[in-house]
Amino acid sequence: MGPYAKEELLACVIARLLAGRRHAAVGAASPIPAAGCFLRKASDASFRVSLQQRRAANPFTEGSRELFDLAGQGRIDTFFLGGAQIDGSAAINLVRADGKRFPGSFGSAFMYPMVPGTILFREEHSRRTLVPKVEFVSARGNPRALLTGKALFAWQKDRQRFRLESVHPGHTAEEVRNDTGFDFDFQEIITTKEPSRHELALLRGPVAGAIRADYPDFAKRVWGLN
Repeated sequence: MGPYAKEELLACVIARLLAGRRHAAVGAASPIPAAGCFLRKASDASFRVSLQQRRAANPFTEGSRELFDLAGQGRIDTFFLGGAQIDGSAAINLVRADGKRFPGSFGSAFMYPMVPGTILFREEHSRRTLVPKVEFVSARGNPRALLTGKALFAWQKDRQRFRLESVHPGHTAEEVRNDTGFDFDFQEIITTKEPSRHELALLRGPVAGAIRADYPDFAKRVWGLN
């Protein structure tokens, strides 16, 4: 497989997690999840993507009220959440950490437990972000997965613990263990599947075109689009 950007690998992991899903809502500052969603849509035209607070692909005319209504009706089955901190209980902190304040929780406390396919996403994988216990609980739920720049974890609802599913190319299970502040379960360690030529062609063609207007800095940095 030829060279690819880390962002492309993560987008491919997201697209694979979305197999069988119907409708994903993506936040305003989430270009990698957006790329993954549009990659999924490129192979499944019925898959619906809603980008909050963006010009394109934004069907909401009354702010987030419609988003919350759709979630409450069970019509959104995937949502993406991050945080300044994420802990081993799958709690997230969007308010404060290390003496710094962040924008806040907004609707995460509602969306997290309401959307069954919530995916936690944080590109930085360090003990600063993946902590034993968050300083402030903005929201808690039962996510489908936790994806970072180094690994993919599955959430075990019965055990209320994460399980390491795969380690991204260029990283090791030992590195993931050392850089994670909470305990998690292991299974047979596998390497995350690299992007295929077909996936890369879609990302660099129709997907890049679909998100270019809403994430221009990301499109320029990853694909050189102006």
